[in-house]
Order: sequence, then C-alpha cells, then structure tokens
Amino acid sequence: MGRPTLSDAWGIIGSVSVWSQVVGQPEAVAELWAAVEHAGRVRFSTDAAGGDGERIGGAMTHAWLFTGPPGSGRSVAARAFAAALQCPRGGCDACQVCRTVLAGTHADVHEVATEGLSLGVKEMRGVIERAARMPTTARWQVVLIEDADRMTEQASNAVLKAVEEPNERTVFLLCAPSEHPDDVSVTIRSRCRPLRLRTPVTSAIAEVLVERDGIDVETASWAASVSGGHIGRARRLARDEDARNRREAVLAVPRSLRSPAEVFAAADGLVGAAEAEVAALTGERDEAEREELAVSMGAGGSGKGVAQAQRAAKAAEKDLVAKQKQRATRTRRDALDRALVDLAGYYRDVLVRGFGAAVTATHPDRAREVEAAAREGSPESALRRLEAVLACRDALETNVKPQIAVEAMVTALRSG
Repeated sequence: MGRPTLSDAWGIIGSVSVWSQVVGQPEAVAELWAAVEHAGRVRFSTDAAGGDGERIGGAMTHAWLFTGPPGSGRSVAARAFAAALQCPRGGCDACQVCRTVLAGTHADVHEVATEGLSLGVKEMRGVIERAARMPTTARWQVVLIEDADRMTEQASNAVLKAVEEPNERTVFLLCAPSEHPDDVSVTIRSRCRPLRLRTPVTSAIAEVLVERDGIDVETASWAASVSGGHIGRARRLARDEDARNRREAVLAVPRSLRSPAEVFAAADGLVGAAEAEVAALTGERDEAEREELAVSMGAGGSGKGVAQAQRAAKAAEKDLVAKQKQRATRTRRDALDRALVDLAGYYRDVLVRGFGAAVTATHPDRAREVEAAAREGSPESALRRLEAVLACRDALETNVKPQIAVEAMVTALRSG
C-alpha cells in the first residue's frame, strides 16, 4: 500500500503532505486522515447557526492514545495529525500553519515532553489550563504529550480530569509505548481512542533516509537493517560516526570477556561511554543555561534590591541544577539502554541461529560472529545471556547504580 494522497477536496494533488513523515504506517495514516476529514465538518456551539455540520464524534474524538514500539514514530504521527487538524487544507506541509506545528511553535498546539525522569503535575496543569481557552488562530487547541508513560500519578489525575470533561475545541494526543497499565492508567486509556503503530519495515526506513536525508543507498540500507526498526536510530547511525563507533564497541563486548579483568574493563567501558555521551550532549548546554540564568538575574549588579535578587538567583540556580541532574540521569540511562538493546539483539541472533530459525537478524552485519557463537555455545547459554541483559535493563529502571548493574550483567555474560 503506497502513501495516501490528500483528497482533491482540499485542492492538493500528489503525496506531499504532513503524512509523508509518518513512515511505514499506512493503516494508522488512513485512520487519522478520516478523522481529519470529519473534523473539518464538526460544528461548535460558538459557530453560526445553519449549515450541515456535524457534532464531535464518529471518526473524530477528543482524546487519542498513540502506542507502538520505540522508533515506530508515535510523536511524529501525533504531530502530523495536529498539523492536519489545524491546517485549512488538511495537512499540506507547505503553509505557515503546517510549518509552525511541525516546528513546535504553533500558538494552539501545546507539546509536552520531558528531559527528566518524569512529567510533574505542575507542568501538566499549566498546559491544560492554556489548552482550555479558545484557540487564537485555529479551530482546535491541541495538547500533545510525548511521554505519557512518564507522568506522575498526580499528573495523570490532572490529565484524566481534563479528558473526562473536555472543552469542545480541545484535543488530547497522548503517546506511550503500550496500553499496559504500567505505561498508561486504565482510566485514561478507557477515555482515549487507541491508535497502534507498528515497527516500520527496513525498506521503508531506507527509503526515507535516501529521499529525505540525502543518504546514499548503501549506507541507508545498512543503517535501516541494523536499527531495529527505529527510524531515529537509523538516521544517527547513517550520519554520525561516533554513533557507529559506540555500536561497534558494544558489539565487541561478547568477544572480550575471556578473563575477570576483561569483565570489569567491559563494564567500565559501557558505563564510561554513557558518561561521555552525557558530557557531549549536556555539558555545553548546562553551562549556557547557567550563564543565561546569571544574566537574567542581574549578576554583577549593584544598588538597591541586590541582596533580594541574589537570594532569588540562588533559588533559581538550585532549581536549574536539579533540572540538569535529572536531564543527565535520563541521558545516561537512555545511552546505556541503547547499548543494552544492541547486546540483547546480538544474543537474540545467537539464540535463533542456534535453533536454526529462519527469521530476520537484528544485526545482519554480524552474521559470521553470530554463527561462530552459536556453534561454540548452546541455545540455553544464549538464553541465559539474553536474560542477563534484560535483567540489567530492569535494574537500571529501578535506579540500581549503573556500575553495579552493568558489572553484574557482564559477569553473567562471561559465565554463560
């Protein structure tokens, strides 16, 4: 099934639209497009009398839950839907409305994401209050929550109340990995229309890398084949040499555990790589934020009110440091998790190769190494190693110190 085209009713011909950014999800796009067409006919209580408009309902609803595996494009699909709802031409991808929504600067589209470990109630209440107002330039107020699974209990309760009693012009778009109660509460889920995305096929990812990012066909095909269906990861691997080097270092771990000293060296390497990534991604930004705060709080000033301003500056600095620590923790955890996903994929390949299963490999460029590992060990040992990697992921999620969790894992990998 090819990419859907916008209806001729909008005066747009061809496949260039906001939906072209939603990769490998034809069924989901068709469902969202039907909702957009229906939304264009919805009448509000403030609309002029007359006409043949419809009330909310049917294909369109006030709350949506986008779920799917990492890399499936949950937030991309939600953002494209928001743009199509606001665009007077249904998502042309060429007008100012589409551009501002996709850039995250539209006045009536409120995006909520977190760089920390959770979304708090204070932030959610502020967004909900703004979204309850009348739109300023468009027909809808849209709230897009990228990390709905990271909401605290209080934040979830605030969203639940807003979804239960929605403003007629407000639409909530929640994104989460799954519909499991650990990700989204049952009460919120029951009030949302689910939209399930799937892992994009390799050919679709490669096509996007070539057409949209200008990457050569060979590199795009390789990156797509080793990305695990994650579009963002494929793009990083294709563009960033450091990302490729980090992957190489991770996949070298199974072959470098011949002695206890090498075990601890491997653990130090994995944790150290994550720390280096944290420093690279957040170091300059942290410093810039501290300098900006100091300037905004009148650093170096004199005269009346200086003492009070300094007290306020210290409080603001304390909040900033706490925010930066949370961001660093999230970045470190995400970096380690990417490494663990690659390791899990390696042992998964060894396991299925040991059983002779005809399935697509997670790391097809490691076919010879996987074949050798399958011959040298048993499927049972491959399964135990895979379980050790997954146990490490669980340990990190429960705030076990990274060094301890990774050392326990590599010890188990060596013993098999």
